[in-house]
Amino acid sequence: MRMAQAEEKEWFDRVVEEHHELGAGKAVGDYLRQVVERRGVAVALLTWGPACYALKDRDLWIGWSATNRAERLKLVVQNRRFALLSAKGSEPNLASQSLAAALRALPEHWQERFGYRPLLAETFSNPESHEGTCYKASNWIAVGTTVVYARHRADRYIRNDSPKKLWLYPLHPQAKRHLCAPSVPEPCAPAIGPAATGTLPLPEGQMESLWECLCWVPDPRSRNARFRIGSILTIIAMALLAGRREIAEIARFGHLLTQSQRRKLCLPRKRGSPGVHPVPGYSVYYQMLIRLDADVFAKVLSGWLSAHVDTLPEALALDGKYIREQIGLLSLVRHEDGTPIAITPIDQKQLTERSEQARAIPLLKSAPLNGKLVTADALRCQKEVARTIVESGADYLLQIKGNQPSLQAHAEVLDRQPAGLFF
Repeated sequence: MRMAQAEEKEWFDRVVEEHHELGAGKAVGDYLRQVVERRGVAVALLTWGPACYALKDRDLWIGWSATNRAERLKLVVQNRRFALLSAKGSEPNLASQSLAAALRALPEHWQERFGYRPLLAETFSNPESHEGTCYKASNWIAVGTTVVYARHRADRYIRNDSPKKLWLYPLHPQAKRHLCAPSVPEPCAPAIGPAATGTLPLPEGQMESLWECLCWVPDPRSRNARFRIGSILTIIAMALLAGRREIAEIARFGHLLTQSQRRKLCLPRKRGSPGVHPVPGYSVYYQMLIRLDADVFAKVLSGWLSAHVDTLPEALALDGKYIREQIGLLSLVRHEDGTPIAITPIDQKQLTERSEQARAIPLLKSAPLNGKLVTADALRCQKEVARTIVESGADYLLQIKGNQPSLQAHAEVLDRQPAGLFF
């Protein structure tokens, strides 16, 4: 196995064009050409490139959220072409042997060429012409059938009714775990992209369901307001779920919604421009947040989140954040991507009904915790918090600091003992 050299590009593409039914294809993004040789003679050629942006069965198999996918997509590479240079059927094992050799070498080849190691490979086979036997023989995993769309114009796709079989191959024993973990191995880190600005944290079906739910929140504005409260609150909620904390960040999140998404949120049409739906500006969100009954908003949103409990992970974190001085949120969030599953408004005053300490217990009691692990910082390291978590059927991992010296000293004594003495 070796990588094709720059001076071999023309020869490589010409041979693939001759031997592959789809031709050589176009090189886009990070693109690698591999040559399989036997006694110095090329017997197979493979090309690898960027993965598909969204594949339902692949993303479900990995366990990705939309944010995870947008940030880590480069860690998945796609086998674009695989061309055998021998006559069909003349060497029955050559295809699987060549593919297996290519996969063994792929992580090192990719790192040498592009500076990072991928974790997963994907490819497709056409059931109408190929069974995909060589993929199965080289331990690829068949995870589903794709709904294929072909590009019709620069911004539009049409369904071509030719589904393909999707195959995945982990390039690391812990590929699925690393692709969803808070951090990735150091050789993979250069592939991590920036935060997924504008990427929806929810599927469009759930976005519409959330809009229907938030339309029931009482509108504190006048009746002639241009934007409906359900539309504004849905954008705010999705921005919060995607990790936005400033009002300006929420406004920018809204501006990056597509026209199709804006239409589904029932945003108003622009006069004289059919198909164009403006989004609220900064002042709309500001006025809404300072007038909104935060308790009602949090209750409705938490109820909707609880209704989707089947998508929750095993580990949740209890944490408080503030959006400027307008609203504070104590949230129970997913470890994987920070998505909240329950929230409650808080303020910065101590020993009040809306303080973080006072709101933590009702929040924990309202959330579905059975079978989960709840983590929290030292502010929540209290007997009542721990008791509430345990009574809800969950476990806890609470941080201890110097503000509880006796407890910290006791923990340090336990830490010095062999694990089997107290676990």
